[in-house]
Amino acid sequence: MTKDAIHSRVVSLDRLTYLRETWRSQGKKVVFTNGVFDLLHRGHVTYLAAAAAHGDVLVVGVNGDASVRRLGKGPERPIVAEADRAAVVAALRSVEAVVVFDTDTPLALIQHLQPDVLAKGGDYDASVSDPEDPQYIVGSAEVRAYGGTVTTIDLVPGQSTTGMAEKLKNG
Repeated sequence: MTKDAIHSRVVSLDRLTYLRETWRSQGKKVVFTNGVFDLLHRGHVTYLAAAAAHGDVLVVGVNGDASVRRLGKGPERPIVAEADRAAVVAALRSVEAVVVFDTDTPLALIQHLQPDVLAKGGDYDASVSDPEDPQYIVGSAEVRAYGGTVTTIDLVPGQSTTGMAEKLKNG
């Protein structure tokens, strides 16, 4: 994939709106997921490929740097800047578009995109309806309200950015 092709997959909200209408007119099923994707690893790649298999087009929301800092993942996070994380995710074959968001949650992005499928990792629970529950999938009520589906993807055991960062830090 060329540098220009990767760059064209990292899109603004306006461009995403245009793409969503194009995909809708083509009858394509749009899947959305989100995450930090700091230090991309096998778990991420496996997860994104599995999410993509739930539809025709996978859109990934990548937490912006300020958003990552507010998530409380530690003072050293993110390790990789948002533009670089977005470009690496966009280079994956399973990903059609990447949009960076700086809000604490991707709710506004999900409401705007209105994906047919909302996917999250298996550390979340699609059946949880209480937004205060840590296993609640943000946007799940909204997606279901317009007829979309919510699914979880099994995680690859032993694969985490936090674990990788600790290993790098401690040798």
